[in-house]
Amino acid sequence: MTEQAKVPAIRFAGFTDPWEQRKLGDVADLLTGYPFESRHFTDTGIPLVRGMNVKRGYLDMSADICENWSDAAGVEDYLLKAGDIVIQMDGALIGSSYAMVTPENTPSLLVQRVTRVRCGNRSRYIFQAVQRGFLRYIKSLKTETAVPHLSLSDIADYAIPVPKEEREQEHIGSFFSRLDDLITLHQRKYGKLVVFKKSMLEKMFPKDGESVPEIRFAGFTDPWEQRKLGELVVIERGGSPRPIDEYITDDTNGLNWVKIGDAPSLGRYISKTSEKIKPEGLSKTRQVHPGDLILSNSMSFGRPYIMAIEGCIHDGWLLIRDEPKSFDPMYLCHMLGTPKMLNQYRMLASGSTVNNLNKELVSNASILMPCKSEQKVIGQFFNHLDDLITLHQRKLELLQNIKKSLLDKMFV
Repeated sequence: MTEQAKVPAIRFAGFTDPWEQRKLGDVADLLTGYPFESRHFTDTGIPLVRGMNVKRGYLDMSADICENWSDAAGVEDYLLKAGDIVIQMDGALIGSSYAMVTPENTPSLLVQRVTRVRCGNRSRYIFQAVQRGFLRYIKSLKTETAVPHLSLSDIADYAIPVPKEEREQEHIGSFFSRLDDLITLHQRKYGKLVVFKKSMLEKMFPKDGESVPEIRFAGFTDPWEQRKLGELVVIERGGSPRPIDEYITDDTNGLNWVKIGDAPSLGRYISKTSEKIKPEGLSKTRQVHPGDLILSNSMSFGRPYIMAIEGCIHDGWLLIRDEPKSFDPMYLCHMLGTPKMLNQYRMLASGSTVNNLNKELVSNASILMPCKSEQKVIGQFFNHLDDLITLHQRKLELLQNIKKSLLDKMFV
């Protein structure tokens, strides 16, 4: 490595010395956990940090996956301190699961197959250095055995770049710690909104055997009407011209070819496609128009979307067209994606050899519908909620991308 390569692209003012390359085992005290026996786990006591508790960047000590030990007598060396870094040593998430112990996670005890990295006031810096390159390092070790695992020496040999001045390490660690706090804030906001939406989808639509929802907008009192979906809308399956490769075109006059991959991860509108097909393929597929709903019938089973563009759908989609205009489009979209409807799809499809949706199955699905004005306010409510979820998801992704870029530029 040249001297020029031993300094980062972005650096705090006042620091000019080249960085050093050090092994993790030389800058931190490493310890693997104690072999606590599961038959002696208790309902109360000191929480045990096992592999399943170590997630990427945080410890999950929720009650349903947390076990306890009666007391620390005889195992005091395995008590974790705030600032300790823990790394999972085996399993599917090998090398990608690491966390820093926080005050609220103490006292807790370290279990075997988890390594503790203790590095004092360097912990915040070392934690970021682990996040930056540890997974790449693990992949280079060729750990793909029957049960992938790391040894303590593997972890000790991980090379990290280290500024000569501890003050520079402190600045970097503090900076990324604040960025992590901001990321966590948006993760929590996003998570709470997702949970809130799930709850509202259950409470704002009637339960089985009931004709009114648990939560309702003021001014609406009439019972909802039960109907078969196929009595109210046109339902048709998509189709594919074959061989499809002969119909794909870059011509601007081509027809938008809607694939499952074109469905957005955020929001309910399909507004663009990655591919187009030649107009002569139209007779072999199903055309859809803005305002039509399409429902995935295999992958992402039962997920509805609203078309915002003209296009054609293959046989992985079902077209749902509300020709009599019985529904508010956003209401219909959210109603078709409620947990109750998804459960109904699964029950109706359970007798088939492949758990797919089809025209007959969806036509026979039973729905409850309120008046059009109540549909509209419900649709607006969930549309606004989707916008909030999308906003926080995008902020979260932006912050995560900023951190990834800065980890590359602020480390050697």
